[in-house]
Amino acid sequence: MKKLSLLSILGLSIFYTIGQADTSSHQPAFHPVIWTAEQAVAFALSENPDSTIANIRIKEAQATVTAAKSTDYPLINLSTEYGQTDNPMYSFGTILNQGAFDDSINFNNPGRTDNLQLKTQISYRLYNGGRDQADQAAAEANLNISQTDLLATHQRLAFEVVKTFQAIIQAEKMVTVREEALDSITAALEVGQARFDAGSLLKQELLNLELQRSLAVENLIQSRHVLELTKRSFLNLLGLQEGQVAIDHDSGSNQEIPKSIDYQNRQELKRLEGFEQVALAELRKAQGGKLPTVDTFVSYQMDTGAVLDETGDSWMAGVQMNYVLFDGQKSSSQITKARLKLKEIQNLRKKTELALNLEVQQALLDYEQAKQRLSVTDKMVDVAEEVIRLSRARFSEGVILASDLIDFEMRLSDAQARQVAAIAGYQVAIANLRRATGLEQFPTKYL
Repeated sequence: MKKLSLLSILGLSIFYTIGQADTSSHQPAFHPVIWTAEQAVAFALSENPDSTIANIRIKEAQATVTAAKSTDYPLINLSTEYGQTDNPMYSFGTILNQGAFDDSINFNNPGRTDNLQLKTQISYRLYNGGRDQADQAAAEANLNISQTDLLATHQRLAFEVVKTFQAIIQAEKMVTVREEALDSITAALEVGQARFDAGSLLKQELLNLELQRSLAVENLIQSRHVLELTKRSFLNLLGLQEGQVAIDHDSGSNQEIPKSIDYQNRQELKRLEGFEQVALAELRKAQGGKLPTVDTFVSYQMDTGAVLDETGDSWMAGVQMNYVLFDGQKSSSQITKARLKLKEIQNLRKKTELALNLEVQQALLDYEQAKQRLSVTDKMVDVAEEVIRLSRARFSEGVILASDLIDFEMRLSDAQARQVAAIAGYQVAIANLRRATGLEQFPTKYL
């Protein structure tokens, strides 16, 4: 009975497990009072949910790799069970296993027996046609794909942050342009009012100035609204729900033009390369279905019972081979499917290369256009400023009409707005060119 008690305790102990809860939590990152473009990119890569999701998928892929590599190790099982019976066949088997056989046993009615069985077995697959290795290769390729997806997410986020950063600069400068336009038309209105009071300006001309001032106020309201919306978009990209946005204008113009203009560094291309590796692994796995499997095993078993109060043990070891002679064309169909999938991915890769090449060329053309536009708008503003300087003086002297002055004021405001847009567009074009060529926006330490 002592043996029974010890074995019972040992058998029940295998069902006892201890778990630990993960109490770690993500703490929000500290952010500066005044954002630089580089700091904003680094913060977004850390705090934006898309980046977090990509990191989680990498961990999932790493777990899949670990599971696939488990086939490199033997499988160890420990099992225990207890039962009673008076079935002659089972009772006789129990008597033999416990080593309690003697000549007095009635084979037709050996009586009631009980048995506590403790069994451990080690098994290992020696060969299965390379299917395990194919699973491991596919898991590794999927891990690489997940890491590539993270880099692609980082590059997309970084570009959007830089783009929105430049949009804030543009919106802030546009507010300044609208404020200056309002100040100018207000000053013109004051001059017009003085001339009207002196009898040298028609009422219609004065009303035109008042109307233009109202339009300038409306434009200023719209520009301020655009600025506030852009700041909200900026916070959203950073993974923040609220907060004040102040940016360093000088930090947004320190990006370099890529030295090599091609698509070879694009993560989309590397992602398809990973899918091609997965497809190759799946093809090898399907081909392994036509090959045999070879397994080896060894086991040890102990049987004891309270009825007969005896204990016996035994062991078994061997090698087993299985070979499927016919499976209804299942393996052949899987091989064909895997080959077609591989060809599909290879053609998709060619299509993607064409699309990426076009995207790079478009980004390069956009950059060239932005550079030329920047030069043109600079000259445009210089001319408009000189024209408005002369026009304001001539209006004060009563030489030109208010409608002419309004027209020149609008031209200056339009030229300044175009210049602001051109400056922001030029910086965005550089950022887009870096994105199209698969480069990070800022040093790799932020990726």
